[in-house]
Amino acid sequence: MAKHNELGEKGEQLAVDFLLKNNYEIVERNYRFEKAEVDIIAKKGDFLAIVEVKTRSTTDFGDPQDFVKPKQIQRLVKAVDEYVVVNDLDVEVRFDIIAIVKEKKGFNIEHLENAFYHF
Repeated sequence: MAKHNELGEKGEQLAVDFLLKNNYEIVERNYRFEKAEVDIIAKKGDFLAIVEVKTRSTTDFGDPQDFVKPKQIQRLVKAVDEYVVVNDLDVEVRFDIIAIVKEKKGFNIEHLENAFYHF
């Protein structure tokens, strides 16, 4: 099972590097609240990007972004509301997904802004 986790950690690091390169400031990594874990909380201007990192070694099972379940979204929303309130932030919150697919010669990184909406 270790292999999956290694890939996940590698993916998360790639996502962080990618965000930094695109002028985001990384505010938190692996922020936990109740049952939710937010991979990355990044800030750019007045936006707080809540980033879910999905890493796959293949696209055979559909796109990485299809792996975010409604229940998980609800948990993320709750965690983020808490984060914003506790830190008294005046920001607009956006939920992003960074989908990373391992390819023969490295990784393909796709940043989906506003990947899902909270209800």
